[in-house]
Parts: sequence; C-alpha cells; structure tokens
Amino acid sequence: MNDSSRQLHKASLPRWGILLSISALLVVGLELLGLPASLLIGPMVAAIILALTVGQGSLRVPRWPLLFGQALVGFLMARAITVDILQTMAADAPLFLAMIIAVIVFASVLGWVLTRLQVLPGTTAVWGSSPGAASAMVIMSEEYGADARLVAFMQYLRVVFVAVAASVVSRLWVAADGGEPPPVVLFPPIDWPAFTATVSLTCLSAYAAVRFRIQGGTIIVPLVVGSLLQGFGLLTIELPMWLLAISYALIGWSIGLRFTRAIIVHAARALPRVAGSILLLMSLCGCMAVALHRFAGIDPLTAYLATSPGGADSVAIIAASSNVDVPFVMAMQTGRFLVILFTGPMLARFIARRSGLAENPA
Repeated sequence: MNDSSRQLHKASLPRWGILLSISALLVVGLELLGLPASLLIGPMVAAIILALTVGQGSLRVPRWPLLFGQALVGFLMARAITVDILQTMAADAPLFLAMIIAVIVFASVLGWVLTRLQVLPGTTAVWGSSPGAASAMVIMSEEYGADARLVAFMQYLRVVFVAVAASVVSRLWVAADGGEPPPVVLFPPIDWPAFTATVSLTCLSAYAAVRFRIQGGTIIVPLVVGSLLQGFGLLTIELPMWLLAISYALIGWSIGLRFTRAIIVHAARALPRVAGSILLLMSLCGCMAVALHRFAGIDPLTAYLATSPGGADSVAIIAASSNVDVPFVMAMQTGRFLVILFTGPMLARFIARRSGLAENPA
C-alpha cells in the first residue's frame, strides 16, 4: 500500500465510524417503532445520509465482503424451503400456481405501466414491482442492468406498506387474541459445526458465482445448494442474527453510498405514482384473498397474509404471532419468491423489448 493509499484509508476511518454509529441508531429506532427490515433499511438510510453529506464515492464497501453478504441472503432464502412447506405446496399445487401466477402478472403489468410512463429508467420499475424477497430482487436487479438504488426505493417502500397493512389487519382480526412478534435475539446459541459448514459454503458459493460469471449467482447458487443439502438432511443452515445483521449492513451500505441528490429528486418525483401502484397491487392481492376464502375455504387472515405482495420476512413474523395456517402462508410466499427468482430476468427483458426502452441507470 503506497503513501497516498494509506492516507486515504486513514481519512476514511472516521467516516466508517460515523456510518456505523448512524446505522446503529437508525436500526434501534426502527426496531422500537416496529417497522420491518430495520437491519437493512437502517444502514441503507445511514449510507444515503452520508453520501449526500460527504459526497458519493467517499466510501465504498469492499467487493468480497459484499458478495459474502449477498450469498448469505441466498442461504437465508434456502433455509425457508423446508420439507413441510414443499409438501404443503405439492398438496395444493394448482391453487398455489394460480395464485402465484396471478400476483406475478398483476405486478408485471404495473411494472410495465410504470416503465411505459417512464416513471423510472429502463426495467428498474419491473424489478421494483417484483413481489419477491426485496433484498434478493435488489441484488439481482443490479446484475441485470437495472438501477439498484431505485429498485431498493420501490421494494422497501412496498415492504413497509405491506408490513404495516398486514400488522393492522392481523391486530384488528385477532383483537386481544394476537401475540406480540418474538424479540430479536442478536447473539443466540450457535451450533458451531453447522455454522462452520454454512459459512464455508457461503464463501464457496460467492466464489463460484464470480468464477463462472453466473448472473444473479450470489443468490441463485447458495439458494440451490442450501435448499438441496438441507432437503437431503446434509446441512443445517445456521445463520445467527449478528451475522445476518452484518450482511444486511454491507448490502444496505453498498446501495446507500451510491445515492446522489439527482437520484433522491427522481425518487421523490416518482413517489406518488410508485405509492399508487403499490396500493393498487395490495388491493388486487386483497381481492385474491377474498377469492381464496370464498372458493377454497381458507380462513380470511391466512388468505390475506399468504397473498400479501412481498415482505415475506415481516409476514412470517406476523403469521407466527397470529392464529393462522403458518405453513400455508409461508408456502405461498416462498413459492412466489422461487417463481420470481427464476422468471424475473426473463420478464424484465420481455417488458424492455415491448416497451422499446433500454437501460439507463442514473
């Protein structure tokens, strides 16, 4: 490391300290407010504040720690694909496919409309409208040329909308019967052999995704590897909350540090139409929940949580503290994520061609 590099490194240390402090304060504040995805949204907002104050490019998340964090998200998704959920999906496969395809079609049409109106550049609106796991969509969208900053803006705005609506509906439905969400345990007991295997496979998955240039590979490779090994009983995916918090922070910082004043202005201008599309999608999913209740005999709260468009982690917490069919809810959410994961790039390219628009990241 030469003298100029050492000086730059020393100059950046106080900024990292400031970023870490602001992130911690925001995470604690969001947790106290009961808002979802605080471990990712807090660091992302902190990074946006620093980028706008100090200037874009003042800090940058190192590449390999970021890829490791992204691969951890893949294993987090793989952990949700349990035998019970797969059995639930298989038992009612036609129903699940119909509901999943309907939600994806609704979201894709809304994304196409936003794209045609040029609310956001290129296929950014398509990725932002995808009703899958928000963090995975943000990670994958960048690898396919969309603007990850605006995708994050759309995805996490919807996460907040859906989680708040689901919490309100759950509380109104169960009244005094509803329990509180389980507390976040940052340092739980660890199964060290399983933890070592999970971390090792995460590193290998991240390396394989880069080595073989697999688009979306930092999510797809660990998802496939983790779910297969877990399904055959060869791996217990051990992801303590403190490790997930680090990975979320790295991803949030990576996105937030690239924000500029121009992007903030663009997002603010797009906010009314993006919020309108989110509310419309939530309304359409609510209609599907009514159909599930009337024609399939699913209780209303289970149907509502199962069809909620995104925010699977938040929906899982709400479902766990309510009197609902949790396997059904998680099977619907997981099934939709898997379909979106593998069809998202194809949909984005199709809509880009139909719209006659090329990517134009800001």
